[in-house]
Amino acid sequence: MLKAVFKFFFKLKGWELIQPAPSEAFNCVMIAAPHTSNWDFVYAISAMDQLGLDPRFTIKKEFNVPVLGRMITNLGALWIDRTAAKKGGMTHYMAALFKENDKPLTVVVTPEGTRSPVSKWKTGFYHVALEAGVPICCSFMDYEKMQTGIGMCFMPSGVLADDMKLIMDYYKDVKGKFPENFVTDERYS
Repeated sequence: MLKAVFKFFFKLKGWELIQPAPSEAFNCVMIAAPHTSNWDFVYAISAMDQLGLDPRFTIKKEFNVPVLGRMITNLGALWIDRTAAKKGGMTHYMAALFKENDKPLTVVVTPEGTRSPVSKWKTGFYHVALEAGVPICCSFMDYEKMQTGIGMCFMPSGVLADDMKLIMDYYKDVKGKFPENFVTDERYS
C-alpha cells in the first residue's frame, strides 16, 4: 500500500527513472545519495521498486512495534539487534546478512549519516561490501534534473582511498533537494 502511495508522489513530482538497473544492483551494498531530505526515502523506495529491486535497509529493532513495525517491514526493513551487532562489530553483522540470506540482497545505505552537511562520510558500507564479496552500487537522486536511478557499480578493490575517490567523483555534480546540505567527503574529493 505504501509503495503505491510512494509511486503516486514519484509520478506526481515528475521524476524520470533511468532504466534499466545494472545487474549488480540485485545483490549489492547500494549507496543512496545525496540524502538531504526525508522525501529522498519516498522517491528512492519507489524508484527501486519500479526497477524490480527489493531494497532493504537496516533499522534498529526497537522501532519494530505494532503497526509501525509492520509498515516499515513492508518497505524493506532489516531489523538490527544493535547489542548483538556490537559484539562482533556492525561490519561483520551486516556482511553476514549477505551470507545468511538465501536470495540476492540489496542493502541501501546513506553514508552521509544525516540530512545535514557532513565533510566525512561513514565508510562502514565499504567494509561490508568488501567482507561480503558484493559490489557497491551508486544510486542517485538529482533534484535539479529530476532524474533518479542507479549508475556506477563496482567491486571494492580493498584500497579504500582509491575506491572512495571514484565514489566522490561520481556524486560531485549530483544536486540534492537541499544542495547546500550535500557535501562529498573532503578526504577523497
